[in-house]
Amino acid sequence: MQNKKILVIEDEASIRDMLRFALERVDFLVSVAADAPSARLRIAESRPDLILLDWMMPGTSGVDYARELKAAPQTRDIPLIMVTARAEEEDKIRGLNIGCDDYVSKPFSFPELIARIQAVLRRSMPGGEEERLAVAGLQVDAASQRVTAKGEPVRLGPTEYRLLHFFISHPERVYTREQVLDRVWGQNVYVEERTVDVHIRRLRKALEPFGYDGMIQTVRGTGYRFSERV
Repeated sequence: MQNKKILVIEDEASIRDMLRFALERVDFLVSVAADAPSARLRIAESRPDLILLDWMMPGTSGVDYARELKAAPQTRDIPLIMVTARAEEEDKIRGLNIGCDDYVSKPFSFPELIARIQAVLRRSMPGGEEERLAVAGLQVDAASQRVTAKGEPVRLGPTEYRLLHFFISHPERVYTREQVLDRVWGQNVYVEERTVDVHIRRLRKALEPFGYDGMIQTVRGTGYRFSERV
C-alpha cells in the first residue's frame, strides 16, 4: 500500500490539512483539491489510485462530481470513497448507487478511515492469480483483472470485480450477506449488510447487456448464489 496516490477533495481547509497529514503519516502520496475544477486539474497532472471525496462542496457537489468521475472512461475505474456528515441510510445507499466504493460518515476516526482506504485499495488491485475462470462464455482473468462476456469486455468497478471473482470461484454455493462481506470486503472492515445488495445490483446491471445477470441469483431468506442453471 505504500506510495499509493490519494486525491483528497475537501473544501474545508482545516479538514483537508488534517486528512493530508494523517495519510502522509502512513506513507500515502497525497494531493488535495478544494473543488471539482481543481480536482480535474490534479487528476490531469497525475492519476490517483483512490479519491477521497467530500459530499458537500461549493459549485459542483460531491454527488454530481462522483457521477462525472464514474461516467468518464478515464476515471470510472478509480476507487472512490465518499466522506460526509450525512449519516442517514438513504444517503449512504444513494452514494453507493452513484458508484462509490465506500462511504465514511463524519466524524470518523483516522484509524477507521485508513482501514477503509486500505480495504478499497486491496479490492482494486489484481489478485496476482494466474488462473482464468470461465463459465458459459463469461470469463474472469485474475492476472489482468479483466472480465469478458463472449469475447466482449465487461466494465466493472473494483468491488463488482471482486464480487464476480468470488462468486465465479465458488459456483452453486449459497452465501449469506455476512459471508459475502467477510470474503469480499474483509472481516476487519465495518460495512452494512445492505451494501452487498447495492453492489450486487451494480454487478447485475453490468452483466445484463450480455445476458449473464441471471447467474447472480437471490436465494430468498438466505443470500446469493452464482449458477448458470436457472
